[in-house]
Amino acid sequence: MFVKLCGLRTEEDVATAVAAGADAVGFVFTPSPRQVSVEVVRRLLEGVPAHVLSVGVVHGIAAAEAGDLARAAGVDALQLHGDYPKSAFEELAGVRLLRATSLTAETDVRTGAYGEEWLLLDSPVAGSGERWDLAALGATPPTGQWLLAGGLSPANVAEAIAAARPWGVDVSSGVESSRGVKDHGLMREFVAAARTRLP
Repeated sequence: MFVKLCGLRTEEDVATAVAAGADAVGFVFTPSPRQVSVEVVRRLLEGVPAHVLSVGVVHGIAAAEAGDLARAAGVDALQLHGDYPKSAFEELAGVRLLRATSLTAETDVRTGAYGEEWLLLDSPVAGSGERWDLAALGATPPTGQWLLAGGLSPANVAEAIAAARPWGVDVSSGVESSRGVKDHGLMREFVAAARTRLP
């Protein structure tokens, strides 16, 4: 199970994620309680080994600006979060991309449909910790390397994985002691729980 821990802001956050066995770490570039600057991300990346994917996360800014931020920071991949059109992904050809969106009747759930490498399905309010109805996946199950997000925590991630059968999972608020402040114990518990197979 691929595990991404998102919204990291400190060296301790990164060190905990890496030690816990996270496959990817996410850094938020746009306004949020978890926002970090390009300069901070460059420093934090010094603690990210090559086998851990580093992802810059943006919401509500133009594709060109998002690409500039990702390149300036030096992250491995860029997550376009929200209602980005296919043209935004085409504009970023050559950048490893993650398409993050909520599930609606119109959502194309084929990973790669917009030219992205990964698809992330989140609750309608990203970063809110709100769960959403996983039964909605039954009608049109996603394909390819897709990650489940939205309201996940150490307490429910194993159950959510069993229900949705994602390729990976992503968490931010579910491993925080307060908004934007990571709880390192919960981060470790989440990674372990995500890799626990239910009977």
